[in-house]
Amino acid sequence: MNKKAISLMVKTAIAGAMISYAGLASATVYTQCPGDIDGNGLIDNAEIAGDKNLNGQIDDGTNGTTNLGEYANTKCMHLSGGDGYIKMADDRPMYMFGFGDMSGIPDSQVMSEGVLSAQFPAPSIDLKEGQPFYLTLSNVGMVMRPDLFDPHTVHFHGFPNASSIFDGLPDTAISINMGASLTYYYNVQEPGTYMYHCHVEATEHMQMGMLGNLYVHPAQDGTPYADPDGSGRVYDKFVYNDGDGSTGYDVEVPIQIGSFDSRFHDASESVQPLPFAEMADNYPMLNGRGYPDTVFQGALPSVDDDLDPGIPFKQNRQTQKVSTYIEASQGQKILLRLSNLNVTRFYSLNTLGIPMQVVGMGAKQHISSAGKKLYYKTNSVTLGGGEAIDVLLDTADVSPGKYYLYTGNLNYLSNGDEDFGGMMTEINVN
Repeated sequence: MNKKAISLMVKTAIAGAMISYAGLASATVYTQCPGDIDGNGLIDNAEIAGDKNLNGQIDDGTNGTTNLGEYANTKCMHLSGGDGYIKMADDRPMYMFGFGDMSGIPDSQVMSEGVLSAQFPAPSIDLKEGQPFYLTLSNVGMVMRPDLFDPHTVHFHGFPNASSIFDGLPDTAISINMGASLTYYYNVQEPGTYMYHCHVEATEHMQMGMLGNLYVHPAQDGTPYADPDGSGRVYDKFVYNDGDGSTGYDVEVPIQIGSFDSRFHDASESVQPLPFAEMADNYPMLNGRGYPDTVFQGALPSVDDDLDPGIPFKQNRQTQKVSTYIEASQGQKILLRLSNLNVTRFYSLNTLGIPMQVVGMGAKQHISSAGKKLYYKTNSVTLGGGEAIDVLLDTADVSPGKYYLYTGNLNYLSNGDEDFGGMMTEINVN
């Protein structure tokens, strides 16, 4: 019997043991979400409306009561931290680490439901300015690597936390061990495009896929502004609180740049030394997809059928859910929330036929200290790891048809050894 088969048998046996004690381990999974009545980590609006004989109130722990209505603007989310698989655009399965969405799943089931639930990119976090946000992270372990006991964190990149304990940096905050949970609290006050990632053993965990889109909508949303004034083009969605509608848009598409080194991922799966010094990514992606998968609308099909038959606990899960499909009607403005969490390279993104207007950088409106607009038009932007740029595509003077958003690093228009793919997607103007 070859080493690979033996390794797979051992992993299957150990993973089976993990599931057998999942009921015991689940006792340490604990979500905290105000207004959550049934213990699934979500605010129970339907139950609040029905009252459930609670008279609209719950005990706040101080022998007093709290009106459930005060949580109407609060958001809760529950993430798992573990491992899983995705499929590359050349049909190659790729082992990875990642976050999964456990929102709405009872605490007692999270350890079993979290098996191989990692998604790439991680579930998107979409917030509003002024919205209290409770984010629970539960570490469900690495089923395919039962020898690892890596802790995980969530780092809200670029966000000024009031307390360092919620920052996710292991040096100053809490890391979550396998079978345990931590609830982060954020008082979200600054709109803009952010991102999040695990900060434990950051180079490894980020290369392996623990990255996600995160953005905050401004309080100005819902207030109509014409831009330019008197033009008849009215917007009620904005990138920032601009006061004049200059960051208004009609269509919003968050796009995160990322790339994988297949040798590094294979070494992790087969329990081999990790080639940190030789890390060279060969799968460039937008939202976890290479072209032509980038133009597929919605979640990609499950990767289960492409995995080794001996891998346990296949659950037919879709692990690539964030689309990069861009579509608008002629005359509309498209907001691209561009971010880069790559750990090896800078990347450029170009457009052909539709200029990009840069209106924000680093989760800040692009204005001077005196309030002067520093917006500019370009056909190419370059982002390093940890950078975000907000760009608007105005289709008012653009002929209907198909356009492209693609990397200017032409050698990265590939999926592994397969050409004509990689970091590119289509912009369809109807």
